[in-house]
Amino acid sequence: MAFTFVMAASLAALVSASSPYQPQPAYGHQQPAYGHQQPAYGHQQPAYGHQPAYPACPHYPEDPACSKNSTDPWCLEDSEYPEYEIKHAISYNKHKVLELYADVADLNTENSVERLTEIEEETYLCPSEVGYVRPLRAVNTDGKWRVIVNNIKVDYETFTQTTRIEKCLSAGEACPLVPQCYESSCLQKSVYHRFLVYDPCDQYFPFAIETFQLPASCACSLGAYEISH
Repeated sequence: MAFTFVMAASLAALVSASSPYQPQPAYGHQQPAYGHQQPAYGHQQPAYGHQPAYPACPHYPEDPACSKNSTDPWCLEDSEYPEYEIKHAISYNKHKVLELYADVADLNTENSVERLTEIEEETYLCPSEVGYVRPLRAVNTDGKWRVIVNNIKVDYETFTQTTRIEKCLSAGEACPLVPQCYESSCLQKSVYHRFLVYDPCDQYFPFAIETFQLPASCACSLGAYEISH
């Protein structure tokens, strides 16, 4: 019996030595025995609430390239003019665009509606430069450059917006042909125009009517004059 007990004890010791220690689970404090590996998903965190619903607005510089070599707050030529984008947007929203376009045309002067191409004979006291223009970009009354819908042909219609501009050539100087005894000066006067503009930042309807201040006439201003005997 003693021999049997010794053999059994030796066998148990041999099994214990050859087998790794197996800890018993501590109930209530068990950790998953997965080697502590974290899921390798590229460590990306879900950006809930931080993703824009729509693509970012196309970048349009505050000062477009067409304004670099000019002091005028408008451009008659524009190498970056988004003609294709405007045509596509008009085709998609043509009914509403026609309503806005008609509204602008009805409020402008007869010259703008009739799209005059020749300058009539006019006489001015102060020297000035007159022209009928179709601006492609201009600075609105908020001081921001805007893309103006002009010379755009969609289907059988051509969208143009013409305005008359008169710039003083000697603003602030004395009026010609006015006696020196009078205090006079040539004065640049402006008028407000409404144009249909293309707004690429509007995801739903990229058109609007905005207001622009443009030179309209060159007047001669006379100061106070007292007749003394």
